[in-house]
Amino acid sequence: MATSNPAFNSPAFSLNQSSAIMHRAATPSSEQLDEIYGKPSATPQQTDRMTYEDTIQKAVGAFALVALGAAVGWFVPFLTIPAAIVGFVLALVNIFKKKPSAGLVLAYSAVQGIFAGGISAIFESIPAYSGIAVQALLGTAAVFVVTLLLFRSGKIRASKKATKVFLIAMIGYAVFSLINLGLMLFGATDNAFGLRSAEIFGIPIGLILGVLVVLLAAYSLVLDFDQIKTGVENGAPRMFAWRAVFGIVLTVIWLYIEILRMLAILRGE
Repeated sequence: MATSNPAFNSPAFSLNQSSAIMHRAATPSSEQLDEIYGKPSATPQQTDRMTYEDTIQKAVGAFALVALGAAVGWFVPFLTIPAAIVGFVLALVNIFKKKPSAGLVLAYSAVQGIFAGGISAIFESIPAYSGIAVQALLGTAAVFVVTLLLFRSGKIRASKKATKVFLIAMIGYAVFSLINLGLMLFGATDNAFGLRSAEIFGIPIGLILGVLVVLLAAYSLVLDFDQIKTGVENGAPRMFAWRAVFGIVLTVIWLYIEILRMLAILRGE
């Protein structure tokens, strides 16, 4: 019989007698309830949430493409400039895209690998810079590992104040780099590294900037690691692991190029 109380307007309250008997028979037993409650809870992978393991796997895949691209760039160095342009475009797309894309991040990784491998081959072709690529690679790995260990130990963390200083320094460095590039393109300086080759008290500006940039890149890695930590703890969707991977690849390539240039300045032109 229908009732005027909306709280009872449900099929469960309008069963006939035979249906009610069948409904009661379908009620789980205590043993079945114990089995249900005894089952382990769903893992982050099953709920499509971000995890450290999944992020590491994605990062390994991305860096495998970086290595493959570097091999291509090493043997085909004339791809360096095109790879730099394509990499810049892909970086902007990845930065401004609301939802991260695995394909775009992996494509960026491969192209950046070609750029890094190509520019390394160009430096290595100059006798004075022989072996510089291996040194830059070891330096990059050392900075990455040390930063990761310090972050895991809790000795360094991202903070609002440090991040503000980081952003201001990054803007300043970007402005300097653009001015320096303009001077080199228009022939205002004939030095191989432009203003970076100028000296202050006998020390090349590029060397001083290089140390600063290595510190900036290390803090950028801290921000990347902090992003992963926050994403995992907040149960971020699994796809956002790709954004963290993109950040790490971008920072590591930037760090490698800066160390490569700093070593070249140290060796002289």
